Amino acid sequence: MVSIVIRGGAALSGSLRAPPSKAHTHRAVIASSISSGESIIRNPLFCDDTIATINACRMLGAKIVVSGKEIKVHGVLRPETPEDVIDCGDSGSTMRFITPVCALTNGISVLTGGKSLRRRPMGPLLSALSQLGVKCYSARGDGRPPIIVFGGGIMGGRAEIRGDVSSQFISGLLFATPMAESDTYICLSTPLESKPYVDITVDILARHGVKVVSSEGMFYVPCGQEYKPYNHVIEGDYSSASFLLAAAAITGSHIRVEDLREETLQGDRRIINILSDMGALVEVGRNYVEVRGVNGRLKPISVDLRDNPDLIPVCAALACFAEGESIISGVSRLRFKESDRIEALVSELTKMGASVKPLEDLLVISGGRLRGAEIDPHRDHRIAMACAVVALGAHGETIIRNAECISKSYPNFISDMRLLGADIIEL
Repeated sequence: MVSIVIRGGAALSGSLRAPPSKAHTHRAVIASSISSGESIIRNPLFCDDTIATINACRMLGAKIVVSGKEIKVHGVLRPETPEDVIDCGDSGSTMRFITPVCALTNGISVLTGGKSLRRRPMGPLLSALSQLGVKCYSARGDGRPPIIVFGGGIMGGRAEIRGDVSSQFISGLLFATPMAESDTYICLSTPLESKPYVDITVDILARHGVKVVSSEGMFYVPCGQEYKPYNHVIEGDYSSASFLLAAAAITGSHIRVEDLREETLQGDRRIINILSDMGALVEVGRNYVEVRGVNGRLKPISVDLRDNPDLIPVCAALACFAEGESIISGVSRLRFKESDRIEALVSELTKMGASVKPLEDLLVISGGRLRGAEIDPHRDHRIAMACAVVALGAHGETIIRNAECISKSYPNFISDMRLLGADIIEL
C-alpha cells in the first residue's frame, strides 16, 4: 500500500504533456482487435484499466505486441472463445465494452473483476443483449458481475435500453452489433447522458470503416459490416489533465499542459470554460492549455455535469476554494463508480474543512479554511487526485492512504505534479 504526503503552499510552474486519452485507448484497442489485419496505436495510455482491455482482447484472439509507446494489434474478424475467465480488474469500460463482443464467439465466456467492479450495474446491458438474441446472465442474479455470455452470434433487431445509467452500455453494443445477423436498432428509453463518450466510439468505428447512424433517441447499425485496420495516434486526455489545470488555479500558479487538442470530441474539454467562469486566467492554443493563476479569488459555480461525470471530483475540489456556495448538479450516477463518489467526496472534503452537502442530484459546496488531513480515497483514483489537488492549497500536511489507486487512470500523476513543483513524498 502506497501513502503520499502533500505539503500545501507550494507554487507550481512549468510545462508537461497531458497523459494519453484513456477513452480513446480503450476504443482503439478493441476496434483494432476485431479488424481484419494489423493496426498500430501510437501514444497509447498504459494504466490499470487499459491494460485490462489489452489482456481481454488477447484472450479473444487478437495478437497484441507492446513496444515502447506503440501497440501493434493484429485483429481477428471473429473473436475466439477465451480459454479462461476474463479478468477485467476494476475497469468498468473493459467489462461493458467486451461483454457484447463475447457474444460473437462460438463458446461461453465468463467475465469478472475486482470487488469494486463486481458492485457496478450491468443489468441494462444484459437486458439489451437478450433482446438481440444473446443468452447472457449475471452469475449471482443481481445484474452485477460476474457475467456469463453464451456465444453464437447476435441476431440483431430492436433493443431498448436506458441512456442515463452508463453510456458505456451503448458503446459496448455499438462495438458488436455491426457483425449482427440483421440490422440493429438501439432505442434509448431515457435521454443519453455522457453523450461525448458515445461520440468518441462512433468516431473510432468510422475510422475502422464501420457505419453507425444516430438520430434523436436511437442508433441504427447496419448488419454484416467488417472492421478494417486503422493506425491511431492517441490524443491527450482532458479528464486527467483537468487535475493539473485545477491545481494551477487553486495555487495561483502558471503551468502549460501540452497535447490537449483544441478540436476534440472529448466532452471534458469543458474544464476550460469552467475554470474561466471561476476566474482562472486560461489561454488556449491549438494543442495546449495554459493556466496563469486567478484574477482575485475563485468564483463559485453552478454547473450541470451529467454529461461530464469525470469532472465532478475535480470541480468539487475547485469549489472548496471559491468565495461562496457552488452547486454541482447531475451527480446521481456517481453512486455507481469505482466508489460511491458522492459519499467519498462528502467524507474526505469535510475532513479538510469544506462544507459539502449532498442532495438528490446535487452537491452544494462551500469552501472554508482548508487544512491538511488523513485521506481515505475509497480505492478511487479520481477521489485520490481530487484530494491531492485540494491538499496543494490547504494549510499543513495531507496524507493520502492507498494512493496506488491513482494508477487506474493516471500512473504518472504524482511524478508529474513533482515536475511542476508540488511538495509530495511517498511513504
